Amino acid sequence: MINMIHSRIVAILLVGVFLTGCATTKLNNENGTYDPLEPMNRAVFSFNEMVDDNVFEPVARGYKKIMPDPLELVVGNFFSNLNDVVVITNSILQLNYESALATGARLLINTTFGIFGLIDIASDISAASDVNLSKRNEDFGQTLGHYGIGSGPYVVLPFLGPSSVRDTFGVAVDSFFMDPVTQGVTGVFLHNVDYINSTAVRIPIAAARAVDTRAQLLDVEKTLEEAALDKYEFMRDAYLQRRTSLVNNSSEEK
Repeated sequence: MINMIHSRIVAILLVGVFLTGCATTKLNNENGTYDPLEPMNRAVFSFNEMVDDNVFEPVARGYKKIMPDPLELVVGNFFSNLNDVVVITNSILQLNYESALATGARLLINTTFGIFGLIDIASDISAASDVNLSKRNEDFGQTLGHYGIGSGPYVVLPFLGPSSVRDTFGVAVDSFFMDPVTQGVTGVFLHNVDYINSTAVRIPIAAARAVDTRAQLLDVEKTLEEAALDKYEFMRDAYLQRRTSLVNNSSEEK
């Protein structure tokens, strides 16, 4: 079993490095974007917009309508706490031990005193003291970028939205190995606990996280609709600029 896991890891890493390496043979244009797949991307973008308008956005609005604000905050805190497992792992892979220690302390405090992350005590501590336990943002796409692997062409993924060749591979690695909701550490360290690893448990939790995330973006969506002449181009440029900032650790709290 261990050998099979190791083989899958090596295969995924080799394919990902090969794809992202090939993708960086052509670099950005004068606007800092590399979008050779734009016709296909716009088609997928239009599909995503249609699905969002008819499914995700109505569900998100219904969620916000029935969910009291304090409970919505608690749900968001819970999923943010789970994400810290991904942040810790990638901080270690990047040899960013300051981020790893801070996020580890954050995860420990919020999981214990914060009742499994329902209350974000770590952020309150950070706001009230000089101890920086603020939320970080690290993923495997950023880890690849940290080691000099370029983002490659911009791509729009069905349902998932803006990405790049590098970040698409990063999402796959995070989801398979690190994310406690989709698989991650629970599938490795708690593989004998059937009720945790059951798809009947994971799928509803993943769906709830997707709805909560979409609900948090409703206000941003309104601003975007009012500000952008070309929504596709606006989202593409904003995504690529933000990813560059995250890879370069341009801000302390990401």
